Amino acid sequence: MNCEIFENIIGDPAAYGRQQQAKSAKPIIGYVCSYTPEELILAAGAHPFRIFGNSRNIELADEHLQTYSCALVRGALEDALAGNLDFLAGTVFPHSCDSIMRLSDIWRINVNLPFHCDVVLPVKLNTASSRDYFMDVLERFRLDLEKHLNRPITKSDLRKAINTTNKIRGYLKRLYELHHDNPATPKGHELYTIMRASMMMDRQDLLSELPKLIENLEAQSPKETANKRKRIVMAGSICEHPDIYSIIDEAGGDVVWDDFCSGARYFEGHVDETAEPLSAIADRYMNRVVCPAKHDGLSNRADHLVSLAKKRKADGVIFLLLKYCDPHAFDYPYLKSALDNEGVPNILIEVSDQLPAHGQLKTRFEAFIEML
Repeated sequence: MNCEIFENIIGDPAAYGRQQQAKSAKPIIGYVCSYTPEELILAAGAHPFRIFGNSRNIELADEHLQTYSCALVRGALEDALAGNLDFLAGTVFPHSCDSIMRLSDIWRINVNLPFHCDVVLPVKLNTASSRDYFMDVLERFRLDLEKHLNRPITKSDLRKAINTTNKIRGYLKRLYELHHDNPATPKGHELYTIMRASMMMDRQDLLSELPKLIENLEAQSPKETANKRKRIVMAGSICEHPDIYSIIDEAGGDVVWDDFCSGARYFEGHVDETAEPLSAIADRYMNRVVCPAKHDGLSNRADHLVSLAKKRKADGVIFLLLKYCDPHAFDYPYLKSALDNEGVPNILIEVSDQLPAHGQLKTRFEAFIEML
């Protein structure tokens, strides 16, 4: 499968961003969390661009952050201070973890961009008042975008943006389903590349590329997977390391699905295109699979992960815990308990900006998969 266009984007996001800035009049708006209402950014005629933090030599950011900040926060700030995000017209910070919220404060003071917006979404999602509050936040975000981008956002604009994002999410889910049915097509690291690039790519270009990619994959003959290979679901915040998929593959496993905000949580949920646009957007973001930074019932996340493992016929679950990610670290014990109670084998792997040695990680995966 030819993933060159996606590989080029994740290989050098700064070069891609500057290229888009030069060829298009669309302002590029960066964001750091999958709870960012992309539909409003698109409706404002802008290009949503997810910031992952690609810097590996952290120097400038350490002047502003504690050493126990996660690699995502430190890498994003390093890129901004080093000028690698100079193509952005602004940045959006949804309410997620404490580190992201404090990053917003540091960013506002030290990163010179025309537009800066905090979208403080509710944490508790299962009350009537939280939905009213969510609607107020979306309306304020709409007004902020209109003011700073000097463009009104009409209902027609919102409906067009909703249609675009619904199609993209549907295509991404279809890619996951194809990989689930035949983990060799596309391969795990290829799916990682497509997903990551999709959050940075111009959405109209993406809408053109994904159907062609899916058509090509669907035309390929299914490949039988050996019975001895074990089906794995990965869970956590984000996966920063495509090599993990290859190492699991070498160890005899196939990652058939995930519960990452840079993976399946990004595309889950459909926006009702027949309803009032802002209300429909609010419903999607309130009802999608939650992350640990949101609350929607005492057992919601555990129930989802157990159900996901069963639905995807997983032999085991691998938790990727980003070092210093407190919400997922606090979340892990009760998720593990729920999987243990259902007899689903699982293992915890802590990762940072650098992976453990290849041989060490492969040995751990081999031991886990052999146990399965």
